[in-house]
Amino acid sequence: MTRLICGVDEAGRGPLAGPVYAAAVILGDAGEAIKGIDDSKKLSAARRDSLAVLIQRDALAWAVSAVDVATIDRINILQATLQAMFAAITELAAKSPSPIAQIVIDGTQIPRVLKPWCDERGIEAIALPKADATIKAVGAASILAKTARDAYMIALDREFPQYGFAGHKGYGSAQHMAAIEAYGPCIHHRMSFAPMSQRGLF
Repeated sequence: MTRLICGVDEAGRGPLAGPVYAAAVILGDAGEAIKGIDDSKKLSAARRDSLAVLIQRDALAWAVSAVDVATIDRINILQATLQAMFAAITELAAKSPSPIAQIVIDGTQIPRVLKPWCDERGIEAIALPKADATIKAVGAASILAKTARDAYMIALDREFPQYGFAGHKGYGSAQHMAAIEAYGPCIHHRMSFAPMSQRGLF
């Protein structure tokens, strides 16, 4: 039986606005044949988008999850990221045609709820810094998380064009900071993040 490795990564921990996303991917033999998978930050937007289509088509299983701004503000961004990761993993596990042998998470922390879940199923879970550049399934997860979040922020830009979300995707660019100063934050800004919290808004 093929040893199935589930790669997990997130997108959107640092931005001042929008949800945090996580993806989980089992590439399988067909998915492993996809050329060019890497850390999503090293790829152009066009290349990420084209690879996301191939990953979604050829991967053995994949799932994407998001945690909203209200939850980020309530439980903090680290816990929200881990929550998104666990949701993506459990959704993917339900889709996988065979049991998962190992879960590899990009970073240094494993969601606390993941350990007992893995123990019950005999799954090994490890956290590995920079795994998105060294483990193909993790790189694929980074691409799906990033493209899903970018698509969300581009759609959000149509509703709130004054902030320029389509360009900076919610990160603290000079344009974004100037827009917050001019218009104040909107409902999609993370009020627990500076500069919102520094304005006494959280």
